[in-house]
Amino acid sequence: MSPKPTSQTEYSQFSLLKTRRFAPFFATQFLGAFNDNLFKNALVVLLTFQAASWTTLVPEMLTNLAAGIFILPFFLFSATAGQLADKIDKAKLARLVKVLEMAIMGVAALGFFMHSLTVLLGALFLLGLHSALFGPVKYAILPQHLREEELVGGNALVESGTFVAILIGTLAGGLLAGVGSHPGWVAFAGLLVAAAGFLASLGIPPAPAPVPNLAVNLNPFSETWRNIGFARQNRTVFLSILGISWFWLYGALFLAQFPVYAKKVLGGDESSVTLLLATFTVGIGLGSMLCEKLSGKHVEIGLVPFGSIGLTLFGLDLVFSSPATLPAAAPLAMSSLLGLHETWRVLFDLFALGLFGGFFIVPLYVLIQLRSTPEHRARIIAANNILNALFMVIGALAAAGALGNGLPIPLLFGCAALCNALVAIYIYSLVPEFMLRFLAWLLIHSIYRLEQKGLEHIPHDGPAVLVCNHVSFVDPIVVAAASRRPIRFVMDHRIFRMPLIGFIFRHMRTIPIAPAREDAALMEKAFAEVASALENGDLIGIFPEGGITNNGELLAFRPGVQRIVARTPVPVVPMALRGLWGSFFSRKNGPAMSRPSNLRPFAKIGLYVGEPVAPEAATPEYLQQRVADLRGDLK
Repeated sequence: MSPKPTSQTEYSQFSLLKTRRFAPFFATQFLGAFNDNLFKNALVVLLTFQAASWTTLVPEMLTNLAAGIFILPFFLFSATAGQLADKIDKAKLARLVKVLEMAIMGVAALGFFMHSLTVLLGALFLLGLHSALFGPVKYAILPQHLREEELVGGNALVESGTFVAILIGTLAGGLLAGVGSHPGWVAFAGLLVAAAGFLASLGIPPAPAPVPNLAVNLNPFSETWRNIGFARQNRTVFLSILGISWFWLYGALFLAQFPVYAKKVLGGDESSVTLLLATFTVGIGLGSMLCEKLSGKHVEIGLVPFGSIGLTLFGLDLVFSSPATLPAAAPLAMSSLLGLHETWRVLFDLFALGLFGGFFIVPLYVLIQLRSTPEHRARIIAANNILNALFMVIGALAAAGALGNGLPIPLLFGCAALCNALVAIYIYSLVPEFMLRFLAWLLIHSIYRLEQKGLEHIPHDGPAVLVCNHVSFVDPIVVAAASRRPIRFVMDHRIFRMPLIGFIFRHMRTIPIAPAREDAALMEKAFAEVASALENGDLIGIFPEGGITNNGELLAFRPGVQRIVARTPVPVVPMALRGLWGSFFSRKNGPAMSRPSNLRPFAKIGLYVGEPVAPEAATPEYLQQRVADLRGDLK
């Protein structure tokens, strides 16, 4: 495998497209998604407009049959695909899947020339198999070729590229279905795309298998349950999978209604369907791309609640922006449809749905990649693909039932948006980390502008003690927002009785402590809990001054850190906050949070992190000097 770069500023998400570590894989997955939708949509168009020449079944039944046949392999073969991706080099497996894709296009060509619907549906089933086999490779290979700070940008490119491929593949399939006197052009085009995908796959660097001796279990049912068990070992990973699956249910429900919505609600012609799909796709692409900038190139799960809020609000607004009556001259061409002001509000809602969908889904994919154990990662992603397919089927059945009972499409969108809010509240109640990260992210993007330096000194894994100066009541939130890992802070027990801030810190699993003269038992309990957390590999955050400064200067550091590392020897990471003295949450000119004049929107603050200190050198005096040097003259 080619070496990963060492510079942290050299690469951005777009420059990844110039690297061999990413570009061949990106082209491979893009062409695969394009080909899936080219063939699938071409077949749907043929069966919709030329059904009589292929079968006696009605078009509505044929199109749903085709959708079911394509998704069935995800249930049958995803578990096996996950095992193969953990057992075989993923680059080699990607090339084998591309060879299979070329063979499938050969089967499709045979079906067109034989004019056999059975053979064509068989090819569609095999194309679903191709996608199911490639799915675990698609996401499990990224952590092997990209650094942690590149994963957000890499996933953003993959997600936006996939939706663009779906869009142009769908358009190309519809066009090719009507080209010439014979639909065999579809298979020929598919073969060319598959060949191009195979050539691109030859450039993917090796991605060694984490479990080469894995014994493959071919039973899809027992292996699916086993893979879900791997995912459930980490609660956050499993709930992230449920969140992704819900997004695919939600998104697929909207996308499936676009043709009928465009015709019977907006009053547009066939081209209006493309307009809706393109608008949604551009939103997804932009939202995915913005994730890297908004998250500072690290996984920021605080964007997930932000995304879910947008998905709910703009889903609900689509109910009110949808026209109550059809235009008098319907069906309207795209140019005429764009002349109606109602159309622009609908398009804005669809764009915003895509935008916030990107905010929602990219961090969840990165979180799964980072927090899944490497030896199970592909199988966990396979479980994700199975649940995605299951949720989409459930969503399709629920939508069909609701529409069949007379529910208007706009109200269906509104019901889905309300369900989205309920699902979000449920997930965030089970894993408060999502909402807490959102509050922290909101704080440093709405009240402050945070400059961060030296974050690479915070260990990517394993235990450490972080020590920082204490300037304001929001110091832990600022530090937590900058860290890519959760931090358990040790904090004065009285803070837990404060409204809102106490609620936040309790859910951050903060460890309360009291001075020995006030509550010796609580102090001993706190030190025992710190030792247990460090033994579990957690990060511990401490403000060694023992309280918030009253004058902006550093107070004398207390010996608590020395006692902690004497019992559990771990690195001690010094860090310093700048710019918070004089803020609304500091004690300058009186009690904190009592002077609205101290609210300074978008004030610039800084967090500076130094190199770790060995446990034997972590004396209070030395740590105080290190923190003072990092802080400098700016309070």
